[in-house]
Amino acid sequence: MMELYDYPDCPFAQKVRVVLAEKELEYKKTYVDLRTGEHRQNAEFLKLNPYGKVPVLIDDEVVVYDSTIINEYLEEEYPHPSLMPEDSAARARVRTLEDYCDNSFLPSAGFVQAELSKPQAEQDAERLQRYRNELSRGLKRLEAFLSGKEFLVAGQFSLADIAFVPALLILPRLGVDVDPSLRGVTAWINRLKQRPSVKALEA
Repeated sequence: MMELYDYPDCPFAQKVRVVLAEKELEYKKTYVDLRTGEHRQNAEFLKLNPYGKVPVLIDDEVVVYDSTIINEYLEEEYPHPSLMPEDSAARARVRTLEDYCDNSFLPSAGFVQAELSKPQAEQDAERLQRYRNELSRGLKRLEAFLSGKEFLVAGQFSLADIAFVPALLILPRLGVDVDPSLRGVTAWINRLKQRPSVKALEA
């Protein structure tokens, strides 16, 4: 059975759990406590991932880390149901959107979340607004990809959609409202929330 080194609130681990659920793959969870710094102190874990980050997936003799690489490994090793389009150009768009999410959209959500975790008197209102605005701009960008489509790339649910799920689920807690004029984004978020793999993250 596969083993996933996981931390429940880590958005990158959540991405992998959605893919595992979509493919109905059984796995064992091993909890890594990021709050206590276990990921930086546990020598056995650091042997699996020298960066000391979750998620890490072990599949028989194969050890894979980094959520994007893990999900592509799962797609190649367990191709049904498919979470990548067949067309090479569409696959490139999936990877481009996932890269944007991992390096811009998710970090902006993380910055807002970190600021809100501070006592109110210590919060930086300007920083909060700046990153909330980044998220709002990101949603407008995604609206263009969703024009006339149910999902981001070729109308097919893919790794691109999955990448955004962790941040989308917490937008209300971050104080980010989806502009009602973004009808494609609004419908897309509601569609994602109806998937059993996504509902499991909120359970």
